[in-house]
Amino acid sequence: MVGTETIGIVAVIIMVTSYALEHRHPIFIAIFSGGCALAAFYAVLIHSYPFVVAEGIWSVIALRRWFVARSAA
Repeated sequence: MVGTETIGIVAVIIMVTSYALEHRHPIFIAIFSGGCALAAFYAVLIHSYPFVVAEGIWSVIALRRWFVARSAA
């Protein structure tokens, strides 16, 4: 079984990597959104509800940015 810490580490790696690559293709914005959602899930697991809200908001913002970037491309 995957440990809670592993989920958090994977979420952060996805977020940092995809954020660094956003300028290459809009798909990285969608991947960033998924990373934020995974970080929010991790926050639920560790009962850090302010972090759930913050990462949830970032996930929605990134998803909206992806829709805009995808339609512009």
